[in-house]
Amino acid sequence: MSCSNFFGSFFNRLLVSSLVLLVAGCGNSSELTTLTPPTPASEDTTESRSPVASTSPAAPAIASEDEADEMLISDRGIGAARLGMTLGELKDVLGAEAEFTVESPFMVDFDAIAVRQNGEVAYYVLYLAGETLTDADVIQGLLTDNPEFQTAEGVGAGTPIAEAEQVYGSANLSYNTLNESREYARFQRQPANNISFATGNGNQNPAGIYADATGEYNETGDFREDATIQSVLVICLSEVCAPPAGS
Repeated sequence: MSCSNFFGSFFNRLLVSSLVLLVAGCGNSSELTTLTPPTPASEDTTESRSPVASTSPAAPAIASEDEADEMLISDRGIGAARLGMTLGELKDVLGAEAEFTVESPFMVDFDAIAVRQNGEVAYYVLYLAGETLTDADVIQGLLTDNPEFQTAEGVGAGTPIAEAEQVYGSANLSYNTLNESREYARFQRQPANNISFATGNGNQNPAGIYADATGEYNETGDFREDATIQSVLVICLSEVCAPPAGS
């Protein structure tokens, strides 16, 4: 599966209405931060964590920091899944306890591999519908609706939009009927250009309050008091989505 084919469909079909603004604000790919996959923790490090935590007063803070990083949504990815790493590398990082299950269909135009940890879906690795994502393929799109995963500011699935505004500034919600009416919120101070917050569907219980929703593209700054972020999407904005050589 080629990167160019993935991104051609990713931008033209999945996020036509919302990610056009994201790409426009990013500049060219040379300005993007290099994406480097995480280094798997050794077995010795994992085994030594438990006894230290029970005897050292400093250990809980270290464990808490590690746990927070494992649940972090950032411009580099979601938790241990990093944009630019291969599916095989993610499997190596997570180990045998993680389950990888193909979900097809997942959404219009896209299938996904659900990554399960501790019996629940942590996040999804997206790829084009009808194709196969192999262990050698690079991860270019990630989505999570698991509220345990959050940005550094504590925003994730289930966060009220009003609460997210307190962190990121005013929200602008929009959807395009040509893009399955998927609704997204973009904030005045986005945490990253390649992070998108899905808030609903413009045709089915939208989060936004639209004064005139007769056109293809609709946007508003008003939203329901009970409206929440439903899922978070992180994508690679470069057609060459790969870690640097030697990483």
